[in-house]
Amino acid sequence: MKKGIHPENYRIVAFKDMSNDDVFLTKSTADTKETIDVDGVEYPLIKLEISRTSHPFYTGKSKLVDTAGRIDKFKNKYAKFKK
Repeated sequence: MKKGIHPENYRIVAFKDMSNDDVFLTKSTADTKETIDVDGVEYPLIKLEISRTSHPFYTGKSKLVDTAGRIDKFKNKYAKFKK
């Protein structure tokens, strides 16, 4: 393994799934300015739109996640072609 190519500033970071408010802790080097209190300890916070707890592949459920309103925009655009 090459020396000096891997980061050495790993720390425990909280990742929060914004679609279902699930929080999990793992090591990361990602920078963030936000923090969250988990079990009385403050951790840096990384916000996620989708994670293993909300992704249809892992949950087995077909869940529609539309954060940018793309589906409504599509339906409005093509509503004039509806018979």
